[in-house]
Amino acid sequence: MKLLRFLPFLLGLAVTACAVPAPPPVTDAPPAPRAAPNLFAGLLGKSEAELDAKLAAAWQHFFAGDERTQRLYYPVGDDLAYIADIGNNDVRSEGMSYGMMIAVQLDKKAEFDRLWRWANKFMRHAAGPRAGYFAWQCKFDGTVIDPGSASDGEAWFAMALFFASHRWGDGEGILNYGAEARRLLRDMLHKPAAGGITPIFHRGEKQIVFAPTDFAYRFTDPSYHVPGFYELWARWDTAPADRAFWAEAAATSRAYFKKAAHPKTGLMPEYSLFDGTPYTGLEFGPGKNDFRFDAWRTLANVALDHAWWRADPWQVEQSNRVLRFLGRHLPAVPNQFSLAGQPLSPDTSVGLTAMAAVAGHAADPKLAQPFVHQLWEAAPPEGRWRYYNGLLYCLGLLQAGGRFHLHLPISHQP
Repeated sequence: MKLLRFLPFLLGLAVTACAVPAPPPVTDAPPAPRAAPNLFAGLLGKSEAELDAKLAAAWQHFFAGDERTQRLYYPVGDDLAYIADIGNNDVRSEGMSYGMMIAVQLDKKAEFDRLWRWANKFMRHAAGPRAGYFAWQCKFDGTVIDPGSASDGEAWFAMALFFASHRWGDGEGILNYGAEARRLLRDMLHKPAAGGITPIFHRGEKQIVFAPTDFAYRFTDPSYHVPGFYELWARWDTAPADRAFWAEAAATSRAYFKKAAHPKTGLMPEYSLFDGTPYTGLEFGPGKNDFRFDAWRTLANVALDHAWWRADPWQVEQSNRVLRFLGRHLPAVPNQFSLAGQPLSPDTSVGLTAMAAVAGHAADPKLAQPFVHQLWEAAPPEGRWRYYNGLLYCLGLLQAGGRFHLHLPISHQP
């Protein structure tokens, strides 16, 4: 429910072995996922040491850099921290969950725990119909601005918590990461519809909803669909019926992408109906039927699902289609288009560049290489609009570089 977002990904994967006890084994689970390659090495000839340095510089910039022009991570007291949307002067569940994902991928447990504590203290609803969900928007002091939930935040929180559980082991209370992840899965799927609040996943449509309210339960956001996550939940959830639902949700999202993507450009809209029809309502502002800021992430979501699971050959066709279209606008690709391909802004954004680079995991190398090169050469975003672009820049480096590690519980190791 990003009403104020002016500027409102995902998985290029390397499987990491861990010796952490798993939940009850899923005896009928399909094979484990594949690891994705390092596109910077494969397409640009960059070394692992060069990528190490690039990631270290990005961490320094966004988590320890200049507070006015670079940093997104702000510690509070002895054990809390938040990720700031500088441009909109707020804290968002999207950014907090992305910050936690970046921290677990880079083995930054202290920063992960600080972010998770802040989210629980200020964003998580303790009672009422929203109990267990997170307010999507708060002030820097923790005051809630909008108590509603943005569905992608809960999904990314759950995935980051599972990875933390498998990488570091479980602690006590809210630092029992595995228990917290499974609690979120239950809430997202089984929340009683009451007081205008709904589950985050539509049981009939088997899709994530735009927001868990009576009104927003009727449509979705293509960039919220992450079938690669659902495949993991189908293995790691503890309830057999819920595991079956997550597997069906993954298949449904893959089928949905085909309906939401424009047949010529491959572009997807900001919001859509469950059948992929672009959303034309104006309740959340104009242009939700166009390819804008949220929709950048669809490039990565499709390609990384392919890199991980190889479940649908169409994902290669789609990634080639969208990179071929965007490639016609190089070197300065506009950051917004109509679905038919009309540019809607003269501006460029490194966030879109990052997601296009990650799309290289499912695209022909010749189409992917220019975007992978642009991401490698791009400077970390600074200034007022560094929040969304900066987080996608970090995720893009991890995903395109094969450093978005899949931390598996020991009994799920291939």
